Amino acid sequence: MRSLLTLLLASTLAGADSWTDTFTIDKIAIPPGIDPQIGGLDTMPNGNLAMCFHRGEVLIYNPESETWSHFAEGLHEPLGILAESNSSFLIMQRPELTRVKDTDGDGVADLYETVFDGFGMTGNYHEFAFGPARDKDGNLYVSLNVASNGAGVRAEVRGPWSDIGLDRSNMLNGSGWGKFRGKAGRMYSRVAYRGWVLKLSPDGKKFQPFASGFRSPEGLGFDREGRLLVTDNQGDWLGTSKLHHVRKGHFHGHPASLVWNKGWTREPLKVPVPQLDEMRTPAMGLLPQGELANSPTEPRMIPQGVFGPLSEQMLIGEMNQSNLVRFLPDPVGEVSQGAAIPFLRTNALGRGNHRLTFTEDGSLWIGKTHLSWAGSNGLVRIRLKENQEDFLAVEGINLIDCGFHLSFTQAVDRKTLQSVKLRRHTYKYHQAYGSPKIDEKEVACEITEISINDKSCVVKFDDLKEGYLYTMSLPGVTSAKGKPLLGDKIYYTLLKKR
Repeated sequence: MRSLLTLLLASTLAGADSWTDTFTIDKIAIPPGIDPQIGGLDTMPNGNLAMCFHRGEVLIYNPESETWSHFAEGLHEPLGILAESNSSFLIMQRPELTRVKDTDGDGVADLYETVFDGFGMTGNYHEFAFGPARDKDGNLYVSLNVASNGAGVRAEVRGPWSDIGLDRSNMLNGSGWGKFRGKAGRMYSRVAYRGWVLKLSPDGKKFQPFASGFRSPEGLGFDREGRLLVTDNQGDWLGTSKLHHVRKGHFHGHPASLVWNKGWTREPLKVPVPQLDEMRTPAMGLLPQGELANSPTEPRMIPQGVFGPLSEQMLIGEMNQSNLVRFLPDPVGEVSQGAAIPFLRTNALGRGNHRLTFTEDGSLWIGKTHLSWAGSNGLVRIRLKENQEDFLAVEGINLIDCGFHLSFTQAVDRKTLQSVKLRRHTYKYHQAYGSPKIDEKEVACEITEISINDKSCVVKFDDLKEGYLYTMSLPGVTSAKGKPLLGDKIYYTLLKKR
């Protein structure tokens, strides 16, 4: 037992060394007296960082002078911020999207303006609100959690109430709630647009219910192609955590939100699962629970020219594991799918990686939180070390007729490629919380067509099955110069074959 533990510890430390040999990870001290959980983080036009904190403060951090200034306070559990200018910010509070602005130039907010509050609230603890994200046309997107049967609702609610399901009188917080809670569903949507992504006009005065079927859509962001990506966390109806490509009118699997479809009259929990399955748009990326991500957060694109060959790829935060996720889309026609790869998997990063932003000097900044669950707090800065752009990583993966085409950032040592292994599995779509791996199987594969420059190859196999997650392990793969592969597992969600 001792030798096995020693081996595992040595393996973990070796992986951490590989990442920290390539990237610098610095922790930034938060001013005293502030709950250091960061709900929102964004880069201002002048290069400073704006962030909102768990207890409602908004602070500005100047990376050059390493100084803090106090901008605003009194917000209600803010979980997202978007810098409109150096003096105006859109902040998603639990009850509303708010503009917080300094109008007199003294560096402190003096205007708090409601931009949008057209969604319901019951007082349930799980009704978080996330966003905003802005598309290329200036439209804004926000997402809303469903409520949890870990608690009931208050007698007074905001917005319209849906009578579909358990009677409201039996859902009130108090001693009677315990005997009815299971009948409401593990997660429920009884006030408007819980479990939805909403699209707002640039001024916030008009909105439309954009897409439904979410449980805890914790992060929103746009990739290089302008796709709206939204993460969702494992739970009831979610066998594992997921990344969705969200488009207007699509349903993404959690049925509670269906009561807010125009003309809907059925109890969602009584709709047959095969019918719900036929309605839903599968996630473009399955993020295996316990292996890659337990609670994925914000998708954020790496800017052009940053992190060397990984420029303009997508990163995703992760609350409960000490890593981020890198996601490589590989759509087939109208079907969105792709590959997830561990990024910065090292204890030096720590957990709680909630909000991400970049500054012009190429730094990645991560705001951390735990919201009373697993996670951490504080602010972390990530930089690529000087002269380290020749690191080895998977640069691209594409589905082909006979398997996967892999490309690398550097030439690989051909001998080390022969250890590649492949497995596939899927998850059950059901009302229960999470899912074990279903129909798990090792897939025979071989490495073929290694390119002349040793920077690409084909992983050939016959068992290409739609609706499955393929896990490719690349243990011991190194570059021709002997550098280890950063991120030696690839998780490819195969929804449609070419």
